[in-house]
Amino acid sequence: MAVSIVTDSTSDITSELAKKLDVTVIPLTVFFGRKSYLDRIEMTTDEFYRRLSTESIFPTTTQPAPAAFTEVYQKILAKGDDVLVIVISSKLSGTFQSATTAISLAGAEGRVQVIDSLSTAMGLGVQVIAAAKLAQRGFALDQVTKAASEYVPRSHVIVLFDTLKYLAKGGRIGKAQGLLGAMLSVKPILTVKDGVVHPLTRLRSMAAGEDYLFNFVKGFSNIAELAVEHATAPKAADALTARLGAIYPAERIYRSTMSPVLGTYMGPNVLSVSVLESS
Repeated sequence: MAVSIVTDSTSDITSELAKKLDVTVIPLTVFFGRKSYLDRIEMTTDEFYRRLSTESIFPTTTQPAPAAFTEVYQKILAKGDDVLVIVISSKLSGTFQSATTAISLAGAEGRVQVIDSLSTAMGLGVQVIAAAKLAQRGFALDQVTKAASEYVPRSHVIVLFDTLKYLAKGGRIGKAQGLLGAMLSVKPILTVKDGVVHPLTRLRSMAAGEDYLFNFVKGFSNIAELAVEHATAPKAADALTARLGAIYPAERIYRSTMSPVLGTYMGPNVLSVSVLESS
């Protein structure tokens, strides 16, 4: 029986890649005041970052309701496929709970499995990509689920921030709270460890941060999947991708933009790399 992969919009899987890999992406929601927008569907990344930088209203977010997952499960099951769901860390969002609750609502016990990625952004995305490739090769649900569970500790995401004020305002700063008192000129680098935000280091400039991201990737001897993403820094992402091409095939490096939901907490000018280690 075939397996269909489902994820949420914080995975930063592009629509083109989702179509190619046959991945269903369920959007979270962004609010500007009382007006809600489905992530990447009713608001593009360009529009979101424009509003984030020009409006006084600070956006908020919420997870998909269980009904959103229920509807997707029922459609997939109706065509005869099983379902593997891989979502944002349960310590950062209620999306995992919604995805799990929807199993009984859809009457899908035994046909749907949900994995907590303990990550987000393309740290989640590379897990989804690898699982989707197995599904396309015809592996059964239990096989894909086992493999995807093993991806969780092998997935690494680090993010170079221009500022931590958005992460602090949004209440997702986690273990990086201690960096808030740093000088404004310092550029923090954070990671997601055990499902929550942790500080890695802080550097004097974005250029030094870009070197750190490059050297981080260079430190892995076996890379299964690699991704570079940004919020409003496409030239920096292009330059980093070109540099990484010296140590990893550039055509295999996935490129993406931070979704509006993630941008709510990360702010503009971020740059990130995500690595999925080979087993």
